[in-house]
Amino acid sequence: MKKLFSNIKGDAFGGITAGIVALPLALAFGVSSGLGPSAGLYGAIFLSFFAALLGGTSTQISGPTAPMTAVSMLVISGIIAMNDGDVSKALPAILTVFVMAGVFQVGLGVLGLGKYIKYIPYPVVSGFMTAIGVIILITQILPTIGYYPKEDAEFVNQFKPQAEEIILESILKEEVGEGILVLEDFSETIKRAQGIDAVAIRKETKTLAANYASGVLGTLKVLPRGLSHISWLELILALSTIFIIYGFKRITMAVPSTLVALVVVSGVAYGFDLGYKPIEEIPSGLPLPNLAIFTEFSLSSVTPYIFTAITLALLGAIDSLLTSVVADNMTKTKHNPNKELIGQGLGNSIAAIFGGIPGAGATIRTVVNINSGGKTKLSGMIAGVMLLVILLGLSPVASKIPAAVLAGILITVGIGVMDYKGLKAIPAMPKDTKLGPFKISSDVMIMVVVLVLSTFWNLVNAVGIGLIIASLIFMKKMGDLTAKRSDVKSLKKETNWKDEANFPEKLKEEVFIKHLKGPLFFGSTSNFQELAEQIPDTASTIIIRMGRMQYIDQSGLFVIEDILVDLKSAGKNVLLVGLLEQPRYMLERIDIIPDLIPKEHVFKNFELCLDWVKKNLNK
Repeated sequence: MKKLFSNIKGDAFGGITAGIVALPLALAFGVSSGLGPSAGLYGAIFLSFFAALLGGTSTQISGPTAPMTAVSMLVISGIIAMNDGDVSKALPAILTVFVMAGVFQVGLGVLGLGKYIKYIPYPVVSGFMTAIGVIILITQILPTIGYYPKEDAEFVNQFKPQAEEIILESILKEEVGEGILVLEDFSETIKRAQGIDAVAIRKETKTLAANYASGVLGTLKVLPRGLSHISWLELILALSTIFIIYGFKRITMAVPSTLVALVVVSGVAYGFDLGYKPIEEIPSGLPLPNLAIFTEFSLSSVTPYIFTAITLALLGAIDSLLTSVVADNMTKTKHNPNKELIGQGLGNSIAAIFGGIPGAGATIRTVVNINSGGKTKLSGMIAGVMLLVILLGLSPVASKIPAAVLAGILITVGIGVMDYKGLKAIPAMPKDTKLGPFKISSDVMIMVVVLVLSTFWNLVNAVGIGLIIASLIFMKKMGDLTAKRSDVKSLKKETNWKDEANFPEKLKEEVFIKHLKGPLFFGSTSNFQELAEQIPDTASTIIIRMGRMQYIDQSGLFVIEDILVDLKSAGKNVLLVGLLEQPRYMLERIDIIPDLIPKEHVFKNFELCLDWVKKNLNK
């Protein structure tokens, strides 16, 4: 507690500054997610406070981030579509998924898995981050030009026949469930159909139009129509926002340019009563818990999103821990990764209960906090309280912000979040993989696959596929490397190891020496089997040198067992030399030692093995 208040002045200034920087981003990410600006603000308030209080990085500022918002959009749009476009009806299921993501994050921390996040391949992360940027840029084109498909009556009316078909299908399904659908009598069906009013049809039509125009592909499909319906006022507001964000940085970095753009452009638009489209109204007053998460919980509604919740948890973990590393480098401290994951998970779960979208450690906000004097957890807590004060005191004012301003802010976020380091490195990457007649870089291939699939298909599936491809390529490379290093040749054709220089010449045809170098795992077992077949018939004794084989998995273990059984059936002696701890443990676990290889045929070094050979083969 004493340490928490050891830097009150610096933490207060750092937290207040970080909170101000977080405000426009929280509002923008909330709008982008589909739940509205208040969801972004609630997420920033609760996550910032509780992740700081319970986490393992003293100076971390947390809140909604671009990657977390992009994945959250999938959950939100999918569940809303399942609930006939009714956000209030879908909200409990949406927030339940976000609570689950937080719980999974806590689980990662409790199980001590924070240190393993670093093993996710860089090309997967690079492709994903660049895709996030591309998705944000494309999906913000329509708000930037002031075109909203749901508000275009001519466009929406195109979906009226389909909406009526869906409503009629719903009536028929209800009657089937009630057991009253009879082919000879459609009177009940007609009666129910006549009871449908124009409002219900209009609502379903708007839902279909919104779904059609959602995401990257939806945006591209309606873009031609959007370009023919440009609102020049909205476009000017968005471009002015972008210009100020980039231009003000050249004047000074002391004041956040995003906040300057938000205040200046919104002030001009409101002051001159320009007739712009404002963001959704932000409710005033304290955020209240959404108890429907618990009272209306339905396993069937969230089951399809369990993998997405896990992905959110992993993504939030990566995002947060990368920011923790940045904070460590700036403050010369050391974060606790598992405690940080627990704090982030609890923060995300609490934020979801109050209607907030999930987030993670935010690099820019954390850097601002540190540069402004923040040194302890108090700074992150103050940032959350600062946003709560803004919510309570300025929500009516914030509700007047033009939607185009937030679109402009998001475009700068999209440009900034892309991994330019990875993109610039593409020409320099070695072409180490053959794809048909072409040689390509495996790292570039993984990055492009994740980028394309994330952008045009599904973020979650794209990351999974990228990890699978990266793992398969890694195993192939390790298998090839192991096979290359553990060539089996007769002693005459192979470069002797130093301690084999004095091997008796007369025994070289009778004794075959096999060198194993590197791990023997499922990626290299086929090569091991092929090499084993090269043992000459003249050899009655096989020496397998295992002093440089550090690891063997179950696949390798059973391959060795099969080979030893064949050699024993052929009447050959097998001697093991230099067996290391892990391989020996594995061989003893399934009784290869002593059932197939007696303990007296296992030698600590080659010198002892050579003594045995001389004594037993010279008889």
